[in-house]
Amino acid sequence: MSWSPLPPSGHLRTLSWATLANTLGSGLWLAGSALYLTRGASSLIVVAGLDALLASGNLAVRAALVAAIAGPRGRVAAFATLRAVANIGIGAGAALAGLALTADTPLAYRLLVIGNASTHAISAALVMRLPAVRPAPAAATPRRGLLGPALRDVPFLAVGTASAALSLHEVILALIIPLWVVSHTAAGAGAVPAILVINTALTVLVAVRLSRGVRTAATAARTVRRAGLVLAAAMLLFAATGSLPATPGIVLLLLTTVVYTIGDLWHSVGSAGLAYDLADPDAVGAYQGADQLLGGAVRAAGPALLTLLILDGGVAGWAATAALFAAAGLLSPGLTRWASRTRRPAGVTPAFATPAGRGESGCG
Repeated sequence: MSWSPLPPSGHLRTLSWATLANTLGSGLWLAGSALYLTRGASSLIVVAGLDALLASGNLAVRAALVAAIAGPRGRVAAFATLRAVANIGIGAGAALAGLALTADTPLAYRLLVIGNASTHAISAALVMRLPAVRPAPAAATPRRGLLGPALRDVPFLAVGTASAALSLHEVILALIIPLWVVSHTAAGAGAVPAILVINTALTVLVAVRLSRGVRTAATAARTVRRAGLVLAAAMLLFAATGSLPATPGIVLLLLTTVVYTIGDLWHSVGSAGLAYDLADPDAVGAYQGADQLLGGAVRAAGPALLTLLILDGGVAGWAATAALFAAAGLLSPGLTRWASRTRRPAGVTPAFATPAGRGESGCG
């Protein structure tokens, strides 16, 4: 078996290369953009705001494209494949950005921006190689009102809200854990890179494997339930690191990172499965947009909420976060059953405009 996370030749492989190029640039930018806050902050805020708006739309459209490429049976595995590829790209980009940070010259930082822009262009060129997607057939009944179908679908939004609550764990890894390690443990700042390396490596190695078996909304909901319980356990383990000496604390931090990453990946594939399987087949993009909106709103509130809850609240804050994750996971199957009962019969799944039997949409 090949070590490469890239799938066999076909449309998904093309999209994987596009994702690798795109996230390589993202890694370049994420690692170096903070320096711009100290050397011209107003222009960065304007550009970063525009970038965030475009990125939000890109995520929803890309999710719909993954569904069209892989089909109902392969889209969750495809999502996991792209997640693994994205981690490689971000890691490689961040490593390259280290060269610019070491040089610390205006030219080096401009090259970061140029490099990021270039990878976006390469990614777009690769995406353009994919065949066109047939538009979904018109709905049998007209859609009325100012809100789109996804934003009027209360059962879908209930499922998405529970999943979005679990997405707070992304803020915990990116922001809370580094601050907790430095300010509340004896492990020292040197443990932070090791935590991130373990998370990235495990994502690359096991993301696709953990997506197997997630074929329906029911199996996706059970996966989200497992994710919630595992993430809850990880929160309690992280809390325990604050009372340990340096060496045991480092060991527990690294072991807990493994537990956390398993929960993280189960949530990723489970939430993707729910967002796909519960979506109206004629409005996949709109439903993906609604799902991204819920997750984005929670993650936007996350830094302030979790800083107050965990960094100020200590063990009690970790316990409250664990309770939230466990509750969100346990609620997911019941909410999913409710949402499934309200689904209309599936329509025609969007397909590539290629002759029957000629499209390559498998995930390997």
